Amino acid sequence: MKQKKPLFIRHANQLVTLAGSSHAPLTGPAMNELKIIEDGSVWMEDGVIRKVGKDEELATLYRDRLSEADVIDATGRLVTPGLVDPHTHLVYAGSRENEFEMRLQGATYMEIMNAGGGIHATTSATQKADHRQLYEESKRRLDRFLHHGVTTVEAKSGYGLTLEHEMKQLEVARELNETHEVDVVSTFMGAHAVPVSFKQDPETYVRLVIDEMIPEVARRGLAEFNDVFCERGVFTPEQSKRILEAGLKYGLKPKIHADEIEPYGGAELAAAIGCVSADHLLRASEEGIQAMAEKGVVAVLLPGTAFFLMAEMASGRKMIDAGLPVALSTDCNPGSSPTVSLPFIMNLGCLKMGMTPAEVLTSVTINAAHAICRGHEIGSIEEGKKADLVIFDVPNYMSLSYYYGVNHVDTVIKNGRVVIQNGQRNEFVA
Repeated sequence: MKQKKPLFIRHANQLVTLAGSSHAPLTGPAMNELKIIEDGSVWMEDGVIRKVGKDEELATLYRDRLSEADVIDATGRLVTPGLVDPHTHLVYAGSRENEFEMRLQGATYMEIMNAGGGIHATTSATQKADHRQLYEESKRRLDRFLHHGVTTVEAKSGYGLTLEHEMKQLEVARELNETHEVDVVSTFMGAHAVPVSFKQDPETYVRLVIDEMIPEVARRGLAEFNDVFCERGVFTPEQSKRILEAGLKYGLKPKIHADEIEPYGGAELAAAIGCVSADHLLRASEEGIQAMAEKGVVAVLLPGTAFFLMAEMASGRKMIDAGLPVALSTDCNPGSSPTVSLPFIMNLGCLKMGMTPAEVLTSVTINAAHAICRGHEIGSIEEGKKADLVIFDVPNYMSLSYYYGVNHVDTVIKNGRVVIQNGQRNEFVA
């Protein structure tokens, strides 16, 4: 639902616009150019940003209409575009805190997975859950995303691993998109793992994904993207290539989980296929990084996963310096990154990945928007874009990364409506 009255944000101490970046993600030094307006204001109407500029300019321009607008005084505070999370596994059932203790005792991610845990444990819980249970559990997570300033998320399937249950996950994601304030962009990821029942014959499962799942997803219009976990012991580069090419034939844009655990050619494949994004990339080769940079593939880095798995993180600094457009994401999932705090991910980007406060803010706004093909409508504060904004109770953008583990969100505006105010949820009717 869009706003009924104009909304006027006034006197932001810093208004971070990221203007001029709608056509392509930012790379290199441009990731530090936030296009900040001091004493900035934004006029919004019909769910769209109508005017951005100095408060004095907008107050003069709209002086005859000020009485009809709802006004928010942002004096002393920071205003940014709504945050965008471009890689989540939002829709699932159950939790895996028992594996957390196993990992603390020395078990590796792949050892847990090969023992029937990991993705397979969540698959079992998700398959057992009916649509309503799955919706309610996922909605609670989405509520928490919103409270952390996130106005758009990408959501992958991949915990169904059968035609029936993959469709169920995607149907829940679609219902959330229709009923929740946060926009949910769906990705099909039937190639998230080889089911236990196909462990001795993974090729048959690959054919099931290609011949049955992808056509049905496309027929029902349940996803925009197609993703695959290209990793030794999961799907080979050759299998991943076939899965992504099959998706392309049905209009599904390609994404890839690449080179998370070891160098495996995933980054090179992302460049060759022309993926929208390649994600993880902890062990990506120099050649793969360069190939991605040449093709403009967005590197979606997931420091929360490495943090939780106690692993070395991908080097955001190296990738930015190599010319890659970098985005950051929570990778929200029950096994390796059970968080919804994109602001904490920003902290990790600075403290553990060599990125500047400006670069991490770019990476969770305009670059994250481009990682899900939404840069033309969200990710920056510009005329004509969706009126998705966040007001943080800090004076400047550097404070977001300086204070770690703190949620500074005061107000969230979605489609021109105030949905979080003073940190509290406003009633929403779809």
